[in-house]
Amino acid sequence: MRFKYVEWNGEAFATQEHLEFFSNFLDFVIEYGDQALEALRQMEMDPEQRALLEKLIEEGLLEKVGARFKLTPRAIGSLQRKALMEVFRNLRAGGGDGHEAHQTGILGERIEGTRPYQFGDPIGELDLTATLRNALRRNGPGTPVRIHERDFEVGLTESKATCSTVILLDMSGSMYRMGRFSNAKRCAMAVYALIRQRYPLDSVDVVGFFSGAEVIPEHKLPLTLPKRVTMFDSNVRLRVRLAKLAEAPQHFTNLHLGLMTARRLLARRGGVNKQVFIITDGEPTAHLQGEYVYLLYPPDRATTVATLSEAMLMARQGIRFATFALIDDYFGMDWVGFVDQLTKLTRGVGFYCTGDSLAACIMESYLSGKRRKAYLA
Repeated sequence: MRFKYVEWNGEAFATQEHLEFFSNFLDFVIEYGDQALEALRQMEMDPEQRALLEKLIEEGLLEKVGARFKLTPRAIGSLQRKALMEVFRNLRAGGGDGHEAHQTGILGERIEGTRPYQFGDPIGELDLTATLRNALRRNGPGTPVRIHERDFEVGLTESKATCSTVILLDMSGSMYRMGRFSNAKRCAMAVYALIRQRYPLDSVDVVGFFSGAEVIPEHKLPLTLPKRVTMFDSNVRLRVRLAKLAEAPQHFTNLHLGLMTARRLLARRGGVNKQVFIITDGEPTAHLQGEYVYLLYPPDRATTVATLSEAMLMARQGIRFATFALIDDYFGMDWVGFVDQLTKLTRGVGFYCTGDSLAACIMESYLSGKRRKAYLA
């Protein structure tokens, strides 16, 4: 455990009541997203709650812009750290604890052993003991010791394989059920916090997919919510121009467009390993074809083919797939066949889990992602 010591500013420490209020407030934001900030306006009417809100503003966790409250970067960091602590508290013993590649390299932690110096190696990695031993072996004992370039030895270090990850987050209407979406958000924020603390060379992006797909900036992730169901027909066959998609029902599942967005993001990232995490609770019900988006329920074969084709294209580009199928309240599992197909065709991994176990699955998969560059069968 690391400790950071700073000069005390003379202010009183937060009371237990204040700490509990802030912790509950963070949970409230994760559960209700942007609606939670709207609720803060009602809390201003209560003198006691107003005092707590003013305290959060003084501490730099909230700011008020006009009539609206806004989370500060410090609050976003607190949400991420809280999510990470919750994730690791629930990880089972013996889970993934590393993030290193097996081959040796530079910029990693020092390990036992040395090797001959090669042009371009950092001078700071020279092993003086091994270098002197080589010089004495070549010239014999005595002084002065004449060191030649071929005597140089450098210490071995672990290779730190950078990893670029895109989390594809299902924002369709069904993700409201059983607290699935709030659990998924916690996982994404935990990955952000982990990267900040341990893997600064890694990158992570979050893409939400619904009838469309969009990149979710880090500061907006805690406030994100699934799309509300606005159609209840048992059979839907809609075709909408992509340019007009915002005017269509938003609660469908367009994994196809989500994958296309993820592929473009990863093309701009420089990680040695590239991977996509898909968090979803149902089979895709929308896809892009030409300039049109097709919204189809029940799920249609055309959507399945388009989605799997895009996934196979990404897999051929070396992108690793991990699919997390949420099954909290499903009794009939007809759509599991789609996840099986996706996993097989991309040579990826599939997890069938509940919202409570999602965090352990994602974190262990992420931690193992840099141990190997090969696909998992």
